[in-house]
Amino acid sequence: MKIEKIDAIKFKNGTVSHTKEEVVKDETITLTINNKISRNFSAIHDSLKEFAVGYLVNENIVKSPTDIESIEIDENTVNVEINLELLKNDETVLCSDSGGGWRSKIKTVEPVKSSFQVSVYELIERIEELKQNAEIWQVTGGTHVAGIVYENQFIVKEDVSRHVAVDKVIGYGILNGFDLTNSYVIYSGRMPADMVIKMTRAKVPVLASNAAPSYSGYNIAKKGNITLVGFLRGQRCNIYNNQNRILF
Repeated sequence: MKIEKIDAIKFKNGTVSHTKEEVVKDETITLTINNKISRNFSAIHDSLKEFAVGYLVNENIVKSPTDIESIEIDENTVNVEINLELLKNDETVLCSDSGGGWRSKIKTVEPVKSSFQVSVYELIERIEELKQNAEIWQVTGGTHVAGIVYENQFIVKEDVSRHVAVDKVIGYGILNGFDLTNSYVIYSGRMPADMVIKMTRAKVPVLASNAAPSYSGYNIAKKGNITLVGFLRGQRCNIYNNQNRILF
């Protein structure tokens, strides 16, 4: 079960009552790399293989899924084996984040080469569809939701961490043969540098959100040739950088 009921006291319109509230069930998930490095994440126990692949690519630990030799899931532990050569500089590459996990430092940004284009009307429809598919969020209000769109496929994942949700959908795309240079990610959350850099590493040309970009995210988008679509709400949005990818 991804949802649990907990005791709460509700105050509404001057009235106090005892109630049961539904909350998302997050757990501590441990990602272990070559039995040498372990990182803990607060996440939903779902799509863990996709998360591992997306995380390793998005954090620049591996360059492609061919660098991953094996992934085994043992309850709340994901054991990954990768090419040993990739671990030599690990302690200088990885740094802690505020969520208790680890992300790689932004050292270099390689521009994404893609001629992909998408209609603004499709994005408007997809953000609504994203909300409709956010089943856990609809019940608890406690998750972020992310989707990846490739051709006629729209894959949606939820998690308590917006980073984990995005890692899961990109990992799904990698495992299922999506051409990421002709895909886009749409999700609920801000667009700072550490989110936009995931797009450059995965080679996803467009990131769309109902929230705002930050200045750091905008700068990474410029360096990485990523198109950001922010404030995607109702019949409006703002497009930042390489606006030619969005068709009106």
